[in-house]
Amino acid sequence: MKALSFPKSHRLLRPADYGKVFDDVQLKVPHKNFLILATPNNLGHARIGLIFSKKNLKLAVQRNRIKRQVRETFRHQTDYPSLDIVVLGRQGLANLETPTVTAALNDLWRRLKRKQQQSLPANAPSAQPAGKGSG
Repeated sequence: MKALSFPKSHRLLRPADYGKVFDDVQLKVPHKNFLILATPNNLGHARIGLIFSKKNLKLAVQRNRIKRQVRETFRHQTDYPSLDIVVLGRQGLANLETPTVTAALNDLWRRLKRKQQQSLPANAPSAQPAGKGSG
């Protein structure tokens, strides 16, 4: 069970942490009901922050249910890259059933991993031709 814990070190806690993600968004994964923004960090593990407004989820019970599902699906991601991630809720979340939300989140985590892996090779080749051309 220890592997599925959710310590403070894996959460975005301060407004400055959220600000870093919003100011330097390098990965963006949209969905009808969610938006994931991410930027690399130097901590060696991923951190997550959640933003669910009253505008989109009127009741605290609804916001808490969705947050719990996001944290739970995030905890089950084992080989996650070193990213600071902010998950934003969009309209329509209150009407979704639990299995639908879980499936959407699992798909989003998979897409985020894929985008992050694609961004690494994309940066390396673009730097090599510049080095070859100047030398």
